[in-house]
Amino acid sequence: MNLFRFLGDLSHLLAIILLLLKIWKSRSCAGISGKSQVLFAVVFTARYLDLFTNYISLYNTCMKVVYIACSFTTVWMIYSKFKATYDGNHDTFRVEFLVIPTAILAFLVNHDFTPLEILWTFSIYLESVAILPQLFMVSKTGEAETITSHYLFALGVYRTLYLFNWIWRYHFEGFFDLIAIVAGLVQTVLYCDFFYLYITKGSWRGGGGGASLHLLHLPPSLPWGPGSISSALYPLKEDRTKGGAVVASEFLLLGFVLSPFSCPELPDPQSLSLTPVNRSESSSPSSAQGRAGVFSAD
Repeated sequence: MNLFRFLGDLSHLLAIILLLLKIWKSRSCAGISGKSQVLFAVVFTARYLDLFTNYISLYNTCMKVVYIACSFTTVWMIYSKFKATYDGNHDTFRVEFLVIPTAILAFLVNHDFTPLEILWTFSIYLESVAILPQLFMVSKTGEAETITSHYLFALGVYRTLYLFNWIWRYHFEGFFDLIAIVAGLVQTVLYCDFFYLYITKGSWRGGGGGASLHLLHLPPSLPWGPGSISSALYPLKEDRTKGGAVVASEFLLLGFVLSPFSCPELPDPQSLSLTPVNRSESSSPSSAQGRAGVFSAD
């Protein structure tokens, strides 16, 4: 196991722990997309069905069990334990547009036409887009709690580190899995805009109810809508809240939507009419041995 894979595994594990702690300590799943968590539960279940047929190592087996257990625990917390706090009105991404195409693609493009291999391939394709409901929910509500932002950032770091892992394995081991690499690149691209917003801090609001990442709603007249897989962040202006909370530059988040069409040239951000969100201050490639990585595509 190389350093990039190990750090990627740690980052992925950290993301799941952060999410579980956030829900349990706050007794709330507000701001968390239940649909994304269901998709991740499907991903881990489909990928790790070989748990009963292929033994690689104690570490590998234990972490497979941990990930399946954590994913279903998260789903249980959202849809049962803390169901009253779940924001279903904003978690409206139509997941059938993710599940059906990835399932069909898994049947058509795979390493070996066997049940376990098709399920493994399906999990790779689905994981690459499983975060979209969460990103869509963040863009729709206009803000993300600090801990939710840390969760998304840790997931993005995990995917980025695994890109370096694949480069390392190709260079030193001759290992190359086109399906895993392409899916990983797609998933990493989806995190790029959030990376920028997270690193530059966006607009953070403090207060007694905790900090949150403050975004802006988009006017409906923009020349693109649900249509571009790419998005952009524009620095707009300096501002401060009346309560004395620290507020950095605001950013405009464009996108987190699906379409085969490219985004047209973006207009000057100063020409857009934007209304800030006002919210309260409260709260071989086909071999199992070749894919010995616990949490990702290989």
